[in-house]
Amino acid sequence: MPPSSEFLFSGASLPGALVADLRRMNPWWEGKPGKLLPSTRRQLVGQILTRLEKQLAPIVVVKGPRQVGKTTAQLQLLEELLRRGWPATHVFRVQCDELPSLMKLDEPILRLVDWYEAVVLRKSLNEAAKANERTLLVLDEVQNLQEWAPQLKSLVDHSTVQVLVTGSSALRIEKGRDSLAGRITTLEVGTLSLTEIAHFQGFGHLEPMLPDDGLEPLVSKDFWLRLRDYGSAHSTIRDASFAAFSARGGYPLCHERPDVDWAVLADQLNETVIRRVIQHDLRVGETGRRRDQSLLEELFRLCCRYVGQAPDMQTLAREVQRGLGGNVGSNRVRNYLRFLGDTLLLRLVEPLEIRLKKRRSAPKLCLADHGLRASWLQEVVPLVPDELRRHDHLGTLAGHVAESVVGAMLGSISGLDLAHFPARSGEPEIDFILTVGTIRVPLEVKYQRSISPLEDTEGLRAFLERRVNNAPFALLITQEEVRIDDPRIVAMPLKTLLLLR
Repeated sequence: MPPSSEFLFSGASLPGALVADLRRMNPWWEGKPGKLLPSTRRQLVGQILTRLEKQLAPIVVVKGPRQVGKTTAQLQLLEELLRRGWPATHVFRVQCDELPSLMKLDEPILRLVDWYEAVVLRKSLNEAAKANERTLLVLDEVQNLQEWAPQLKSLVDHSTVQVLVTGSSALRIEKGRDSLAGRITTLEVGTLSLTEIAHFQGFGHLEPMLPDDGLEPLVSKDFWLRLRDYGSAHSTIRDASFAAFSARGGYPLCHERPDVDWAVLADQLNETVIRRVIQHDLRVGETGRRRDQSLLEELFRLCCRYVGQAPDMQTLAREVQRGLGGNVGSNRVRNYLRFLGDTLLLRLVEPLEIRLKKRRSAPKLCLADHGLRASWLQEVVPLVPDELRRHDHLGTLAGHVAESVVGAMLGSISGLDLAHFPARSGEPEIDFILTVGTIRVPLEVKYQRSISPLEDTEGLRAFLERRVNNAPFALLITQEEVRIDDPRIVAMPLKTLLLLR
């Protein structure tokens, strides 16, 4: 029998409005059901559960852009834990969304835990641990709380508890990681993978090829050969999932409701993702309120136009001036670009710094999802080869979008060092460099109808032949299945690469 609400909430020392909010966020304390959740689950649920079970670190950090399903996965995880018999009062969830009563607390995380121990758990966290009772604190969008990381450090340093935190601000989460070194394990989450789209759309079952427990497979040529063969062996499900991804991108809402027209979904993406970030997330606090909303919107539009490319700051500044008028300098553009990258809507892939002697090159612009470009610019660029043949004029643009898709996917692999290699004297440009330890794997995207075995692999071969690069093999990403005679180069279509996760 669950304890009565009179027992749970008598003598609470928090403001009454905040207590009411906490009751609503934790209905299981009173034996009540939570909100209805989708029947489909992201792989993120299992990944979080695995990390909690292994207990490698007291804090699990999940970061990713808005609306990719972090909160839903969190609630599905709690539902699973309770189904497995986890005591209801041993789970404490807080939605850290700028509730006035929460923001007024000094050291809000610690004060919430004080209340939770006294009123709900009725014992200290350490007393529960000594009785072999695990407790879980869940903080959703934790970056909204001031000084959240020092508070968590103090909590886990003095109490035995597991903590799950989620956030959609890369910068604020990274700052927290610095002060929580040795106490956290991190998960990056992007939009839906092809394997998840197959599940959401009911096309069939596909397993992600990259395991969740390490990056070592990425520097094994045999692993990439197996991935290529896996894509070919499951081509029917793969192709159906890729067609859905091409048409709608990877945001969960676009695949949970396949019956809804794209135009309606595009409006929803603009409202709940892009405008939410530009009009609210980037303008929180005194510093944020001084940011120019029109400049943020114009710069995001330019990022959509230059998707998959690395325009210099002077070019972007000139484009902004033409769009808005007035004098906008390259330094201000660089800062605003960094702000957009902080929201994780945009991944800034920095240039590889090996042997870098000249001034630093510009970052490559990779959107979190190509559906954002389609919704914001109201311009759909197909990625399915058959559709591209009917729209020849979109071929070059589709290549840039494909490059952005690759960057966004690789950028969501936790711990992977990803860079691009700008053209230099005697060295051709390479789209991406994957670095694991001391080993580098160059990757080139050639998203075009036909491939020249020599011309289209020149950059990869040049990189492989320089011993200092320590690159044992290379990857060539294409539209369709091709074979390259050079045994050092593994070629595969984009739709197979996306089965990686």
